[in-house]
Amino acid sequence: MATHIVVLGAGYAGVVAAKSIAKQPGTRVTLVNASDLFVERVRMHQVAVGQPVRQRPIAELLTGSPVGFVVDRVVALDTERREVVLAEGAPLVYDTLVYALGSRAAHDAVPGAAEHAYPLAVAEDADRLRARLTAGGSVTVVGGGLTGIEAAAELAETQPELKVRLVTGGAFGAALSERGRHHLRRVFARLGVEVQDHARVAEVRADGVLLADGALLPADTVVWTTGFRVPEIAREAGIAVDDHGRMLVDATLRSVSHPDVYAIGDAAAARRQDGQELRMACATGLPAAAHVAQSISDRLAGRTPRPLRFRYVNQCVSLGRRDGLIQFVRDDDSAVERVLTGRVAAWYKEFVVRGALSAQRHPGLVKLTPRGRKAA
Repeated sequence: MATHIVVLGAGYAGVVAAKSIAKQPGTRVTLVNASDLFVERVRMHQVAVGQPVRQRPIAELLTGSPVGFVVDRVVALDTERREVVLAEGAPLVYDTLVYALGSRAAHDAVPGAAEHAYPLAVAEDADRLRARLTAGGSVTVVGGGLTGIEAAAELAETQPELKVRLVTGGAFGAALSERGRHHLRRVFARLGVEVQDHARVAEVRADGVLLADGALLPADTVVWTTGFRVPEIAREAGIAVDDHGRMLVDATLRSVSHPDVYAIGDAAAARRQDGQELRMACATGLPAAAHVAQSISDRLAGRTPRPLRFRYVNQCVSLGRRDGLIQFVRDDDSAVERVLTGRVAAWYKEFVVRGALSAQRHPGLVKLTPRGRKAA
């Protein structure tokens, strides 16, 4: 009888994992997702400003693959019975489970954020923000990570009538090299984006954000891009997780507490060979998906899986459609001075994004080498 492998979540990591595992002899794979559409999460800032981004049915991405697809919401796991409890359908019994449920914005981190701020993590968030922006006015983007930087730049370039401000608790572009920060400051100045760094938001109000020092920054719309939260399903099932609810896994991406469960993507606390935790990104989720498929294949064949070997190469940042920043990094993701900027960088980023989508159709594009996977 074929080994039934259930993959939860059809994001960047989940689709690649499901299709890769399904190629292995003796397996039957079922992919479960709450929506029938694939979300290009790295394009949510484009959707929010009204740019046309095609929605692709997940079934279309699975064409030609023997993966079974179930559209339903996962509500619980019964690890003793090895069952996935669904909101509407009958429970799914698994032999091996791949947990790839991703993450959502932690927009309730400060008082008022859940009521007044607009997150930008999933398709529904982008649609709500797009509708809100038709009113015009001023926009404050909270969060100085790559998501916040890209959102602020896209808003300012696409809708120059908006007054855009970015607020971050740390230094603006802190993870970048001096050359990278210089380019970022120059682009934001050109786009007219006001930057307020070293400013911690204490509360979001209907009329703006209140800083920890008591200053009120007026805003018609507040966009929340700082912090992400993973589902509580693994924790509630008794599976070992970290303080953030991310599943603890070993070097082969298998749960440290439940050997029939694996985790990839944002919901997994995966680490490099030196112990450094991988950051949330499709650039880390894709190679993790390829690795978990190989780990499962090895164990089914009686082989000992190899540990994940992973190294970073660059960070890709779009700054609107006509500019960008490619920050080259060391193996551990720390910045070097070398950067690529301007239109060439924008094209580079677009190539990376298209490549991530192409990997959904052709998982073989995600390769693992003896030295490890490079990540953007």
